[in-house]
Amino acid sequence: MLNIYKTDLMTCETKETDIIEKGCWVFLKDPSESELERVATEGKLTQDFLRAALDREESSRIEIEGSEILIILDVPLINFIEKFNEKSVQYNTIPVGIILNEDIIVTVCLVDTKILDDFIMKKVKGFFTFKKSRFILQIILRIASYYLRYLKQIDKTSQIIETSLHRSMKNKELIQLLSLEKSLVYFSTSLKANGSVLEKLMKMKFIKQYPEDEDLLEDAIIENKQAIEMANIYSNILSGTMDAYASIINNNLSTVMKILTSITIIMAVPTIIASFWGMNVPVPFTEFKFGFLIIIIITGSIAALVTYILAKKNMF
Repeated sequence: MLNIYKTDLMTCETKETDIIEKGCWVFLKDPSESELERVATEGKLTQDFLRAALDREESSRIEIEGSEILIILDVPLINFIEKFNEKSVQYNTIPVGIILNEDIIVTVCLVDTKILDDFIMKKVKGFFTFKKSRFILQIILRIASYYLRYLKQIDKTSQIIETSLHRSMKNKELIQLLSLEKSLVYFSTSLKANGSVLEKLMKMKFIKQYPEDEDLLEDAIIENKQAIEMANIYSNILSGTMDAYASIINNNLSTVMKILTSITIIMAVPTIIASFWGMNVPVPFTEFKFGFLIIIIITGSIAALVTYILAKKNMF
């Protein structure tokens, strides 16, 4: 998909257009070959730069070739999946490429991201397509904000799962926690890589040309560091929680097995006595009128005694 946006210099309003011209923003989402060729030709850009972010495993980095600059950043992604009639949330990261030269700026991504959608939906204040350095920093700041938002969601989800784990004897909750822990690993790795890109941007001349942009970069660096710290803290907490609750599930299972064993021992008493009196040989109380009642009383008394002994030993 190819969309072109440009901010009018007179009205400062950003509108969609059909022409790739100076001061515009080209938005590419899972582009076709013809779209890549058009942007490369009309925007005077290298196709290798345009294709870089189409690899899901591409790492965050900055490359400069002549007047072209390629910035690749990992952005957070949230997926809603359904398995075995159960809905769950998975968090991951995906690279977004930002390519710019003296005339235009291009963003490339394989899927829809809320970060770029916020610019299209005009949710970001002070956004102008012709202010390329500010646009880049606004994207970076938006990425850090979404990382923080998703990290808080992960923390809330883990707390809900922990509540259900108190009564659980299954692996479902532990698998959910494992999925969250994997998400935190992805987030932490991507945030650190983005942090390296931010440090390089801090040294680049086109950022330092405008004091407001430099302040914006500092804000982005602060938020990125905060997100890294949160990811590390939540990951450590989650790892400890999983170990603790794995032991709890084992203890819950042991308790159930202990109770079932005690019940089996108690039920064995009448079974053994009934087996003796069921033999095809002479047995006591055969001719006695209340023989059956006496056997029931004896059986009940022994079973009650066994129950008392087991209860004293905390077997229930």
